[in-house]
Amino acid sequence: QVQLVESGGGLVQAGDSLRLSCAASIPAFGTYAMGWFRQTPGKEREFVAAISRGGSITYYSDPVKDRFTVSRNNALKSAYLQMRSLKPEDTADYYCAARLGEARATLPYDYWGQGTQVTVSS
Repeated sequence: QVQLVESGGGLVQAGDSLRLSCAASIPAFGTYAMGWFRQTPGKEREFVAAISRGGSITYYSDPVKDRFTVSRNNALKSAYLQMRSLKPEDTADYYCAARLGEARATLPYDYWGQGTQVTVSS
């Protein structure tokens, strides 16, 4: 059974850093691109970052580029989102997702985690 489990969310102050992790139980993890999305109540899920299967190509949304870094460790079947200089507008539920094949900033993704909440206070 495929599972993605996020961790690392929490309550931080503006300007702080936080690192999210995504543990995947996916056979052949290295054949999946990984993405991070976020969602706030009443809004659509928003793309944050994505990383290619081998980790050499990354994509970021404009609001987070230069502040967030996506990475992965295929041996550990994990993906990460390092978030720096957090802002109150980064407050959201963050989801990792896996997509067989190429990394994309758009849907669809094949598998999703349950999400982890990030709250940034001003």
